[in-house]
Amino acid sequence: MIVLKTGREIELMKEACKISAEALRVAGEAVKPGVSTKEIDKIAYDFIIKCGAKPNFLNYAGYPATACISINDEVIHGIPKKDRIIKDGDIVSIDLGAAINGYNGDNAATFVAGECSPEAQRLIDTTRESLYKGIEQAVPGNRIGDISNAVQTYCEERGFSVVRDFVGHGVGTKLHEDPSVPNFGHAGRGIRLLPGMTLAIEPMINQGTYKVKQLSDGWTVKTADGKLSAHFEHTVAITSNGPVILTKV
Repeated sequence: MIVLKTGREIELMKEACKISAEALRVAGEAVKPGVSTKEIDKIAYDFIIKCGAKPNFLNYAGYPATACISINDEVIHGIPKKDRIIKDGDIVSIDLGAAINGYNGDNAATFVAGECSPEAQRLIDTTRESLYKGIEQAVPGNRIGDISNAVQTYCEERGFSVVRDFVGHGVGTKLHEDPSVPNFGHAGRGIRLLPGMTLAIEPMINQGTYKVKQLSDGWTVKTADGKLSAHFEHTVAITSNGPVILTKV
């Protein structure tokens, strides 16, 4: 069931989304060679708690951390660890969110430790831009497939592939709500977009094959061919005046 939010509810969501966005910013600033992913997770946790909110990933379906921190060929859900040390040239995807006043925010971005290869930077830039291509289609009267197709077309035209096994989603009083928001599909198909929908749009884009594999920890997802992956996400409200990015810093 898709829950349409009132203007008041969207205003309440803005606080959760603002904290989520700021937590992602400070976590991203900590991405440097020699830093452990566990240290970055602690920085995000401390920031969210200081803001009076709760890390909504922590203990969600048993997930053991505040943030998902995925490096290089890890697509999503990388578990922070003390012995996972970031190296120069790594690309590091951080996905996290905060909950306050009964509402959730959710966002992600890929950061570079030091300097990465031109190929990695092109993947990151393409993934980031594809997110905004998708958001441009998040207007009343369009369909979910218009968002999906915009992301897919932009990335595939540049030689990258779109992950199929994981998709975006609605967000609100629950971290994951209906509808699903794939990053692939046909324009003009799917659920009609209406004012009051709040969506987490999140392209997960691979350098090689779109196929992925899950590790034995039950969480970490990697590319099947070991090539790089990037991830960007915003929580977006659909309004009669167009899309509003709630997790914009």
